[in-house]
Amino acid sequence: MSIVESLEASAKANNYKAINKVWLEIGPFSGVEVNALEFSFDVAIRGTIANGAQLEIIQTQANAWCFSCDKTVVVKQRYDACPLCNSSQLTVTGGEELKIKQISIKE
Repeated sequence: MSIVESLEASAKANNYKAINKVWLEIGPFSGVEVNALEFSFDVAIRGTIANGAQLEIIQTQANAWCFSCDKTVVVKQRYDACPLCNSSQLTVTGGEELKIKQISIKE
């Protein structure tokens, strides 16, 4: 529902008539179940400015910075070791996002 609220706020602020496509960027550590989001999006947009809008999901990679080798690396799990040096001293720097990347409006 917060996604729909954001879409409606953006549409109101910019005088959009309708939204026909939404691109969402979702990271693997966001805690979002993509299939559930797709289903609930269709239900949530009914009767809103985005009614009937197509949803495009952009799944991002999870990144972490390694303290030992001073590199940014791609990780599959939150507590993975560094794939370059096998250190476990990593801090997650990406992959937690859930954001509206882009919207397409009807003219």
